[in-house]
Amino acid sequence: MSTSTALVITSISPPNDILAACADGCVTNNCDFIVVGDTKSPANFSLNGCDFWSIERQRSMVFRLAATLPEKHYARKNLGYLVAMERGAEVIIETDDDNMPLEGFWRERQVECSAKLLLEQGWVNVYRHFSEELIWPRGFPLERLQDSCVVPLGADSVVYCPIQQGLADGNPDVDAVYRLVLPLPFSFNDKGPLALGRGCWSPFNSQNTTWFREAFPLLYIPSYCSFRMCDIWRSFVATRICWENNWNILFHGATVFQERNEHDLLQDFRDEVPGYLSNAQLCRELSDLTLKGGVGSLGEDLKSCYELFVRLGQIGPEELSLVDAWLEDVAASL
Repeated sequence: MSTSTALVITSISPPNDILAACADGCVTNNCDFIVVGDTKSPANFSLNGCDFWSIERQRSMVFRLAATLPEKHYARKNLGYLVAMERGAEVIIETDDDNMPLEGFWRERQVECSAKLLLEQGWVNVYRHFSEELIWPRGFPLERLQDSCVVPLGADSVVYCPIQQGLADGNPDVDAVYRLVLPLPFSFNDKGPLALGRGCWSPFNSQNTTWFREAFPLLYIPSYCSFRMCDIWRSFVATRICWENNWNILFHGATVFQERNEHDLLQDFRDEVPGYLSNAQLCRELSDLTLKGGVGSLGEDLKSCYELFVRLGQIGPEELSLVDAWLEDVAASL
């Protein structure tokens, strides 16, 4: 892994076995390791191989976003992305402090990959490509579960994928409905990667995801929406903009093992209700949205997508000033 790769995590935990494993892996693989804290982070956080940004240190950042981004929120991770960009990262990998990296996590990433490619398939339950069991990713519309198992056919092809989602074994990223009624732990099959192109929808998360430099503006995680939907709605925005640039999104097998932090499943369910009720509609609206397309219009297209979410009442209007700050900071950092 090259020195132009950065690993970004947000955490309020003291150094644990997973953070230590990430730090050790980053040292071994010449990867910059950035951990973004929050108000509940321990004041004496110290971990060799890790650049920890306390909330006090964040408040002194020159980024415009740092002054307005809400505290006590997962979207503080946006500041970690900006730090990585400012330092010249060409690849940003993100994960969470409850995902233990497996050996494959440290492999060299390539933006061009050999994979089975799907186009114009609508909703695709990518988890069913990696398993014959009933399972679906968090954010997948429940009303589409019965008609969304697409088995790709034909040979692999070389596809351009500046966003790449890795799966998680053990306690994968499923919604509260799954966790309340179906068994865990869970392991995915070892199958080749699947790429989704224009006309295909599948949510992806922020737990084991690789971003290449051209897609960095799309990393933005919104703040003024349900916590359980913030990275999922980011994925819908990124997907829609990828279509306009002939980019594909890659899904590959598990390279982390999740030892999930403690959660209140009923609270997770409450926080996921906006997605259960609206995800399919949101993506229909995004599909119909006119975008400019082209790398030079990524920021303008990002703003258009979030303006749509605000018009639909799914994200608060306060978000738009944060998007503006993000885009200004990205422009100054790249």
